[in-house]
Amino acid sequence: MMLTDELLKEVRYKAVRSGGKGGQNVNKVSTKVELYFDIRNSAFLSEEQKKTLLEKLANQADKEGVLRISSQEDRSQIMNKNNVTGKFVSIIASALKKKKKRGKTSPTTASKVRRLDLKKIHSAKKSGRRKDINLDE
Repeated sequence: MMLTDELLKEVRYKAVRSGGKGGQNVNKVSTKVELYFDIRNSAFLSEEQKKTLLEKLANQADKEGVLRISSQEDRSQIMNKNNVTGKFVSIIASALKKKKKRGKTSPTTASKVRRLDLKKIHSAKKSGRRKDINLDE
């Protein structure tokens, strides 16, 4: 996608120390990678795309419209940078994807017959449980 190549030019990466597996390596090396993307100030997105992203990614972006994604899955900073870039591309692509409009459908004749048959079976089952109380006696 051409758009994501242009967006990756606007992305900022930050390497920080992470917790988790790695032993002493965790205490010495900054392997966690955080990606920052300012949606509101993007030069390549149209106003409509910015609005769509801010709506759909409201819980992932902060109040200033900066999207923050991080990865600390691997012990390597390069692997985490690749992971976070992949996450960013998939998040942006899925958020900008147009949702298909649902077409109206009507139930088929067979499904109507099937539903009515099930209703008859259910009704017969319930009427079989009923006690016939005769109040005249």
